[in-house]
Amino acid sequence: MANVDKEGDSRIVLKLIVLVVVMFAAALWAMPPLYYTLCKVLGINTRTSNVAYQAEQVKVDTSRTVKVQFVATNSAGMVWDFHPNTVQVEVHPGEPTKTTFFARNPSGLKITGQAVPSVVPARATEFFHKTECFCFNQQILEAGQAVNMPLVFIIDQALPADIHTITLSYTLYDVTNMTNEGATPAPDEKTVPNNS
Repeated sequence: MANVDKEGDSRIVLKLIVLVVVMFAAALWAMPPLYYTLCKVLGINTRTSNVAYQAEQVKVDTSRTVKVQFVATNSAGMVWDFHPNTVQVEVHPGEPTKTTFFARNPSGLKITGQAVPSVVPARATEFFHKTECFCFNQQILEAGQAVNMPLVFIIDQALPADIHTITLSYTLYDVTNMTNEGATPAPDEKTVPNNS
């Protein structure tokens, strides 16, 4: 009698396993079409297009002029001379504009800097597009080295009409100790022996 119970239990377990496998297979088969149908009905587009992206032709809005101001500050501990070469420009939305910022390392050490941008007013941020910026990468300057760092930007034509001035400011941080480029004496720097 115990043998019959074990065989019956084994058959039930086997049937349950087969039932679970069939349910999973049915769910895998039925769920994607149901999911996409539900998204279509609710107006949710979760699928990417299989058509090549066509870039929209940028048109310059010559009827508007936006004043863009540039500000540069150093964080505590950053010793570089850092400033915009041009403090203000007037641009038309949609017009690519290039400017530069100056940086010089007056110290006797190689220093790695990272510029962090911010835009005022904050709601203009999504309409200010940087296509080339020194802030995209860390900048490494040897002792005494000076560079002009490029910035290319476009103000989106969709910028709200009540925004006439945008201020782009950069804060420059010394990130030397956070990189593999740790501060090291410049090659021409003389090391003075410590006789103490």
